[in-house]
Amino acid sequence: MKKAVVLLSGGMDSAVVVAMAREQGFAVHALSVRYGQRHTSELEAADRVATALGAVEHKTVHVDLRSIGGSALTADIDVPLDTQANPDADPGVEHIPVTYVPARNTIMLSVALGWAEVLGATDIFCGVNAVDYSGYPDCRPAFIQAFEQLANLATKAGVEGAGLRIHAPLQMLSKADIVREGVRLGVDFSQTVSCYQADDAGRACGHCDACRLRADGFVQAGVADPTRYVP
Repeated sequence: MKKAVVLLSGGMDSAVVVAMAREQGFAVHALSVRYGQRHTSELEAADRVATALGAVEHKTVHVDLRSIGGSALTADIDVPLDTQANPDADPGVEHIPVTYVPARNTIMLSVALGWAEVLGATDIFCGVNAVDYSGYPDCRPAFIQAFEQLANLATKAGVEGAGLRIHAPLQMLSKADIVREGVRLGVDFSQTVSCYQADDAGRACGHCDACRLRADGFVQAGVADPTRYVP
């Protein structure tokens, strides 16, 4: 089987990506990053998902992004709750939410790229989405295309013509489509954690942007939501 490194956060999107990579015949080497996020219940979820979906191995790498802060997920900044569109916002200006973590996807993909070289893998999968998402700049197709170019320029494998590929199979899917794909592939969404401020038991707040997008996806897909919420 061809090897692939799959970034696995413990959330619903990355779980579906693991299942998709397995269906395509890849031996999945799952990679999670403890970057100083508010809680570790999503990393515990990643362990469960990796085992349930048949990953060959699951590695967690530590990168301290809390030391630079700049995000509600890595600093003492309140996570926005029950957000709605700002009627006074300039429609011609992109507004990046405070839950954006500076350089997170760039760093995670870079770590995945390094491990892929060590493993002799030429395929890296990630769960970024540019349809039902929070508007992060490092989830856009242009970013993934640019990183793939970088990967082939900046590595021994790329220079030797290995042809490194960055797969983002969920990029243009709606959240409802992702739910349906997960159901088709047998993903147990109850094992996943998406909430920005889940408690130690992995229960979701039900009010942050991640919770809202996840809940809307289940509603629109017509699938019962198995998410555990804080009472």
